[in-house]
Amino acid sequence: MRHAHSTYTSEELKRPLSVKGSKDAIKVKELLLKENIEHVISSPYLRAIQTVEGLANTLGEEIHIMNDFRERKLTEGFAINFEEAIRTVWDNPLFSWEGGESNKVAQHRGIRGMEIVLEQYKNKNVAIGTHGNIMVLTMNYFDQQYDFEFWEKLAMPDIYKLSFRDKKLVDCNRLWKDYE
Repeated sequence: MRHAHSTYTSEELKRPLSVKGSKDAIKVKELLLKENIEHVISSPYLRAIQTVEGLANTLGEEIHIMNDFRERKLTEGFAINFEEAIRTVWDNPLFSWEGGESNKVAQHRGIRGMEIVLEQYKNKNVAIGTHGNIMVLTMNYFDQQYDFEFWEKLAMPDIYKLSFRDKKLVDCNRLWKDYE
């Protein structure tokens, strides 16, 4: 799932949920309790952790932090024109801005994380709190319909239920649609 809305701060790792994001995190918990979640994983970023912590607390589960699900680093520092910068890396998967990750590099990291989850939690229902760009890059590896235009339409939060068989994506359903 993509994390709920956050309050912007320059400290990427510690950016907290906004008031709206905190309210939506309660809805995330309510929705995912219906999905028989057995394990909770998160990016190390505070906003992703805060999005899944209510679920984890209700289940009595620890949140397993996985660095592979952190957001892609677009550039060193601040992108002057974010829309142009993000479009450029999606149009050119091998291109990276100075100090940033290309789509290929970020996607490889997301896939590495997903493969670990698929191996360690085989036949389990797992909630993963992550970020829009790395989530869609990972989904794109399995099905190219999940592209830049798909990413642009994501809500915050947004939740997709991915089903796998033998590490192959067999189904993907959006769960958040009824909560917007």
